[in-house]
Amino acid sequence: MDIILGLVQYFVDLGAAVMLPIVIFIVAICLGQSVGKAIKSGISIGIGFIGIGLVISLMLNNLAPAAQAMSANFGISMNLIDIGWPGSSPMTWASRIALVAIPVAIIVNLIMLALKLTRVVNIDIWNIWHFAFTGAIVDIATGSYALGIAAVAIHAAFAYKLGDWFAPTVEKYFGLEGIAMPHGTTGWFAPISVFVDGILDRIPGIRDIDFNPTHLQKRFGLLCDPAIMGAIMGVIIGILAGYDVRGVLTLGIQMAAVIVLMPVVVKYIMSGLMPISEVARTKLQKKFKNSKFYIGLDCALLLGDPVVVTASLLFIPITIIIAALVPGNQILPFGDLPTIGFFIAMAVGVHGGNLFRTLITGSIVMFLAIWISNQMIGLHTILAANAGQLTNATAQVASLDQGGSPLTYIITQILHTTNIMGLAAIGIFYIICVVCTIIWSKKQYASLDK
Repeated sequence: MDIILGLVQYFVDLGAAVMLPIVIFIVAICLGQSVGKAIKSGISIGIGFIGIGLVISLMLNNLAPAAQAMSANFGISMNLIDIGWPGSSPMTWASRIALVAIPVAIIVNLIMLALKLTRVVNIDIWNIWHFAFTGAIVDIATGSYALGIAAVAIHAAFAYKLGDWFAPTVEKYFGLEGIAMPHGTTGWFAPISVFVDGILDRIPGIRDIDFNPTHLQKRFGLLCDPAIMGAIMGVIIGILAGYDVRGVLTLGIQMAAVIVLMPVVVKYIMSGLMPISEVARTKLQKKFKNSKFYIGLDCALLLGDPVVVTASLLFIPITIIIAALVPGNQILPFGDLPTIGFFIAMAVGVHGGNLFRTLITGSIVMFLAIWISNQMIGLHTILAANAGQLTNATAQVASLDQGGSPLTYIITQILHTTNIMGLAAIGIFYIICVVCTIIWSKKQYASLDK
């Protein structure tokens, strides 16, 4: 057993850029593709993830210091740095829940498919770490390993349902037919965008506002070209950070590079995944007639959309401002700033590329993520300590990605209640959003069938 767990741990430690190509290669061979095509798909996906890592590193290395400088300039003082998903995922994989989380998530998926409770066939093994994080936090909060495993199963089941509910959006707006996103970041905040969309549709005047970069580019020409918009936003952030002329201009060019390069590297992932997903979907539908399946993939596929990239850059300063407004906030957004696209990608699709609505939803999302992550600091710190990642005994850690997940917070509070008012407020609001999503999703499927 120890040997098997050791092999699984070694496999996980390879990281997404190596782990996913291996998974895709195995899946492709099982689906009957030639070895050459399977290798090509795997390498293409690996290239894409390396590329995304480089672009995110470009953002992290340049935007994060600018964000800190902005905070200092405006007198925003926070004593905890958001470590982001790059910090949270390794400590999650080091937890005693993690290795069991992968088979648990796969078994849950198979059971739901057999019972026709989901159409999602999830092959996004790496992002099971989100489910494992919930399980690890519950394990720490309750002291019960069994409850931790149950939390993994609940989170996995909910993620697959999120994949179902938003598959029409992935197809209609992003053009990815047969693909679903049962992702732990994009997924759990997506229902909020449905709720916001419904509210805005009922407000005269407001419902007619549509800031879409594609529409704006037709009206204002080159000024709204993605590269130029990226440069403008970089310059504005540099000015707010108090940089000199050289620093401002450099940041402008760097952000223009980000907004242009992200869609390019995402295409490599798509070129590797799409042929396999199409074969898998076709074979499943042939075997199970009258059934439609969706292949569950990483939401990195959505990051190439120009509105997603534009909104991601806009939310750098917006998130800093929101952090200053959240009551009792101790966390300075940092590690997750370059990956805010994961938080709001599905909202862009739900809002049909309307940047105005995306900014409203995203602001609510970031407010909730920051507030929830503050409530999770104690448990998050224990998770880091158990993984041996604390620099000293008094250090604390927090993250917006997964640490700020309403699903993780609700499950943990139900099983180990420490804040009944917080549970009631977040729980009721989130349940309303999910109910709205279920109703809305049925309409989306109906429109697809026409």
